[in-house]
Amino acid sequence: MKRNVLIIGAGGVAQVVAHKCAQNNDVLGDLHIASRTVSKAEAIIASVHEKGAMKVEGTFKAHAVDAMDSAAVAALIRETGSQIVINVGSAFVNMYVLEACIETGAAYIDTAIHEDPTKICETPPWYGNYEWQRRDRCKEAGVTAILGAGFDPGVVNAYARLAADEYLDKIESIDIVDINAGSHGKYFATNFDPEINFREFTGTVYSWQNGQWQSNKMFEVGKEWDLPVVGKQKAYMTGHDEVHSLSANYPDADVRFWMGFGDHYINVFTVLKNLGLLSEQPIKTAEGQEVVPLKVVKAVLPDPSSLAPDYTGKTCIGDFVKGTKDGQPREVFIYNVADHKEAFEEVGSQGISYTAGVPPVAAAMLIATGEWDVGTMVNVEELPPKPFLGLLNRMGLPNRIKDENGDRPLEF
Repeated sequence: MKRNVLIIGAGGVAQVVAHKCAQNNDVLGDLHIASRTVSKAEAIIASVHEKGAMKVEGTFKAHAVDAMDSAAVAALIRETGSQIVINVGSAFVNMYVLEACIETGAAYIDTAIHEDPTKICETPPWYGNYEWQRRDRCKEAGVTAILGAGFDPGVVNAYARLAADEYLDKIESIDIVDINAGSHGKYFATNFDPEINFREFTGTVYSWQNGQWQSNKMFEVGKEWDLPVVGKQKAYMTGHDEVHSLSANYPDADVRFWMGFGDHYINVFTVLKNLGLLSEQPIKTAEGQEVVPLKVVKAVLPDPSSLAPDYTGKTCIGDFVKGTKDGQPREVFIYNVADHKEAFEEVGSQGISYTAGVPPVAAAMLIATGEWDVGTMVNVEELPPKPFLGLLNRMGLPNRIKDENGDRPLEF
């Protein structure tokens, strides 16, 4: 049984991870959280104690670390005796933290594909450019590395696996739909790191269709979806992490990702992009100062964690999976609905951070108990989904299914 957890990062998702680890520290053991700015980690621990979140008396300590320094991360893993690392720092640090885990033997969990800060939307499959290049080393070292264990990617991957295991004999298409029907009351803001958010949408939109990669432009392909609770919502086909692993594991199915955007977001995004303000490449001002436009935009936008107190409304994220069962066409929609206000009341974060932060803690618990401690690198759809989804039901992210038999809870 593995115990003791090191959380890398101190943003909105890390806040959720910290609270959920504390609520389950009887399973996870001693807790540690590390950030480049130790005061941010200390503030998260303070919020945990303010909520009385620790299930049993135990350790929760803050540390300073440069997550892009693998040696420093490895030293911290050894110092804290951590056997599980939950990486919810920037996607820019993944490979460095993963390397530290391979060196020390600690299990590794992340919630997104690694990104090179100098590149946007590389040639697919994106995992093949980075994490998957360490698969053999993880296997040789017996290191469990669970990739993309947030909600999307993560839970939606488990939904696809569940559909394949339980509801369909053959999968023909997987359409992942992510709708945030909430309101933060700001003129313009992003729900997570603006730099990462914008980078997702400034490059080519890749989907897997007809057994090959298809490319489109952002906001080129839109569709209205009629969803439980949030109703009819317009969403656009978008490039996203989970398409890259699901296409490898279900190559005969079309795999697409759809995200909801309002007209106001699209208008502001378009202006920023057309002005060159979303570029990741440095430029020089007339005064000779070098700046990165995207980082300037990030600096003037609200911190995503600051949105939580006033956020209202709900999210709906799930998989429409089509195929056949017993030779007959069938479609299932497996999904979750989360409430922004409820998330804030429980852990002090908004619903987007909540849906991203609860799943990696569930994954850590399954590693701790041995159910997901597989000793190699995997994506979530390569693991049995029922233990994972069952834990999420009990941890605040209840799962539901809608098909020809109605709309009902998924209980495991």
